[in-house]
Amino acid sequence: MSDNPFGFSLPPEEPENGDEGKEKGKGNQGGPANPFGFGTGAGGADNPFAAMFGSLNPNDLGAAFQQLGQMLSYEGGPVNWDMAKQIARQTVAQGTADGTKDESVGPAERAAVEEAVRLADLWLDGVTSLPSGASTAVAWSRAEWVEATQPAWKELVDPVAERVGAAMGGVLPEEMQAMAGPLIGMMRSMGGAMFGQQIGQAVGVLAGEVVGSTDIGLPLGPAGKAALLPLNIEAFGKDLGVPKDEVRLYLALREAAHQRLFAHVPWLRSHLFGAVEGYARGIKVDTAKLEDAVGQLDVSNPEQLQEALQQGMFQPEDTPEQKAALARLETALALVEGWVDAVVHEAAKPRLTSADALRETLRRRRASGGPAEQTFATLIGLQLRPRRLRDASRLWASLTDARGVDGRDGLWEHPDMLPTASDLDDPDGFVHHEQLDFSELDKMLGEAASRKDEPKDKPQDNGDGKDDDSK
Repeated sequence: MSDNPFGFSLPPEEPENGDEGKEKGKGNQGGPANPFGFGTGAGGADNPFAAMFGSLNPNDLGAAFQQLGQMLSYEGGPVNWDMAKQIARQTVAQGTADGTKDESVGPAERAAVEEAVRLADLWLDGVTSLPSGASTAVAWSRAEWVEATQPAWKELVDPVAERVGAAMGGVLPEEMQAMAGPLIGMMRSMGGAMFGQQIGQAVGVLAGEVVGSTDIGLPLGPAGKAALLPLNIEAFGKDLGVPKDEVRLYLALREAAHQRLFAHVPWLRSHLFGAVEGYARGIKVDTAKLEDAVGQLDVSNPEQLQEALQQGMFQPEDTPEQKAALARLETALALVEGWVDAVVHEAAKPRLTSADALRETLRRRRASGGPAEQTFATLIGLQLRPRRLRDASRLWASLTDARGVDGRDGLWEHPDMLPTASDLDDPDGFVHHEQLDFSELDKMLGEAASRKDEPKDKPQDNGDGKDDDSK
């Protein structure tokens, strides 16, 4: 979890001198200058709520309460996705830490992306048996990435948000819940708003870092669209000493390779998203901390609420089932990223002088968490890191040498054929063991199904031209 999980910021310290530096508690006898602790002006520019509330006038809190009421009147699902999108767009508009502002993609950049993806697909044809998975190539701005990926974020985040929403409704004593229907509804709306604010900020920051739609090993964009972000690609390659065209082409290879895998392995997307959901189901909400946070809902003392929320409420259950769910997810991510790494290297090595340097840069980026690390840690308490990327890449390369491209890629036909976590420990043992042949099993199952469908009262021929009934 981040240090500031729900995005509430402490009010800025007041200066001790001058007309604006009146002692706390004396300048405005009607109440604190900023009862919610939302940052305002330059001091709160990094708080997405600042853009929503603007500079609060201490003499006119009516508008602030009205906007807060609108926020709490949300009656949708576990996450206020309208708020999430609004805050993500605001975060993108503020620009990244280096001062880079988002900008529309021009025709020349769109053409360059389309050409890079076309060439990448041509190179990949020679190193994988999976055909192209990209029907179109698109160049996105950061804001366009936010819009295009929101459906995937909903699918990933809603399960754990549902758990938190239910927990927020259950912190009241049981005997009070029957009489507190409106309050429970308000608390759930607040939970949706909290998640919406947090997700929006995290996705907005992520939009300033990603270079495509599959950076984190999951297909976040629409199916069949190979997407690159020219502005972020330029920032990524800025200090690498590699020509911009080579950087773009190498990243196009990775995007196109991911698209092939997700397009032609029909069970893979649901397998990965199901692994994330399975892990999220095992996350428990620390209701004690939640009760403390709800108990501190005193608008005149936002610091106490801040401190309660800072501690974090998501804790993975230390059970065999939760550990198994995490192992499944980490192995699946490693296999996807390892396959892409091996295939892209095979395609790029003979053609790009910078192939080795770009490969190592991206490996380190992923190993250290990359753009997804803090985002997922913030959203669902999960660090989405393919810790065994190098092991998986070596295994896929060894499979190519031992079984050829078709033999390697054929393992994606069924999830039970894929290497396991223990196979990553002993890649040679997996590469050289007898390969399972599911075609014979499918044939046997098909024949059994056919026999089952035959009429049971059909007369049997004894070979002498007479049926059994004629005896």
